[in-house]
This record gives sequence, structure tokens and C-alpha cells, in this order.
Amino acid sequence: MKILPKTCKHYTWHFTAHFVLLLGLSLASCSSGYKLVKANRADYAIDKAVLPDSSVIKTYQPYKQQLDDEMNQVLGYSEMAMNKNNDQPETVLGNFFSDAVMQQALKYDPSIDFSMPSTKGGIRVDLPKGAIKLSNMFELMPFENELVAFTLKGTDVQQLINFIAATNGQPVAGIRLKIADKKPVEVFIQGKAFDPEKTYRVLTSDYIAGGGDNALGFKNPLEKKVLGLKVRDALINYVKEQGAAGKTINAKLDGRITKD
Repeated sequence: MKILPKTCKHYTWHFTAHFVLLLGLSLASCSSGYKLVKANRADYAIDKAVLPDSSVIKTYQPYKQQLDDEMNQVLGYSEMAMNKNNDQPETVLGNFFSDAVMQQALKYDPSIDFSMPSTKGGIRVDLPKGAIKLSNMFELMPFENELVAFTLKGTDVQQLINFIAATNGQPVAGIRLKIADKKPVEVFIQGKAFDPEKTYRVLTSDYIAGGGDNALGFKNPLEKKVLGLKVRDALINYVKEQGAAGKTINAKLDGRITKD
């Protein structure tokens, strides 16, 4: 390897444990500075044939313990197990998810009419009965999706409602509808019949707004507001607040999406 003086370089190795990053160990040399101009490289298979390196384990073990302690922090408690079920138009888990996110988002934008903060596929795991830990929230929502509020024309909202019906329902809050032949009927937003001539304030994630999971309706908003709140953080905050208030999570089916 040949190196010539130029600028300071910074090298970082990342070791992962649990399901999120564990730590970064940084080594730097900053005397006169160096610039890498040539390197010989080779690929090495990382498989069961590679024996554990005790020096590496010793290095990251304190950080792993710290991370495990944080992830095992109990945020609150649920009265029931909440399970994924993509075959049903409405689920307890979907209601919990969308209601929790909506409640937190309203603190940032009280004008929100309804929300679809995720699709069924975006909700990754079940939640257990009993203690809900920080790790459960990261497993439930492992993505760094941001919450965004849109002002949409009624015709664009109709596209979104059509998408919800065509995909056999999605996690929503603030809206009720019936699905008949994969089409929406009897649609109510904040208790009032949907009016395609009106504009509505709709909450979703930046992923869905960008067409993720083939969602429709967000291409031509009248207004867009990034709330500065991640979906996962909204969920964490909600469960924490419920726990701090001595309340348990008690999500239920309430008929917000039904089928003929």
C-alpha cells in the first residue's frame, strides 16, 4: 500500500448486535495528513468457518450491554396481544398504530383530518400482551420514516380512499368507510360524509407519500408540511405517555373499515 501526505482520513468500523447498530470505533491519524492513492484488496467470506475474535467481543461487549439495557426498557403495558393480519380490512394492531401516530401528530398540526401512517406491510411484527419494550417499537417500525401532513383536494383524497378499498383496507385513523367490490362506499371523515369538493388535511409518512407500496393521492398536494417527527418516535412517545399516566394499551376493533 502506498500513501502520500494530503489530508486527514477517518476510519470507522461498525459492529451490530441486537437489531440496530451497536457502536462505531474510530481511529484517526491527523499529523501532517495522508491521502490514500493505492490499495490492494481481497474479499473474505464471513460465515460459520470464521471463529469469534475475543478481542473484538471484548471491545464491543460494554456497548452491547448498554444497548440491551436501553432496548429492554419498558415503555408501557398492553392488555392484549396485537397481531398482524393482512387478510382483514381492520385489525387491532393497525388501529393501535394509526391512533397512536395520529394522536402524537395532532400536537404538531391540530388541523389533520385523518391519517394513513403506514400500510399493512409497513407494520412489521406483532406486539405482545403485557410489557411493551423499546425493542418492540424498533421491531414494529424499523424504518426512519418521517411524518408529513398534506392538504389535498377532494379528488386526490378520493384516489387515496380508492387505494385503501382496493387493497382490502389499511391502518387509518379519523376516517370510516365500507368496502364493496373493492370500492369505497359510505365514507366519513371526522364523522362527516366525504365531500370530493372539499380539501382535507391528511397525515402519512414520507415513504407512502412518495408512492411507497403503490399508494395514491399525494402527487399534487396543495400544501406539504414535514412535522419533524418520525413514525417510530410517535409510537414510542404514545406508549410512554400512556404508561406514565398509569394507563394500559387497550386497542379495539371499532368498525372503521368494514366490508359488504
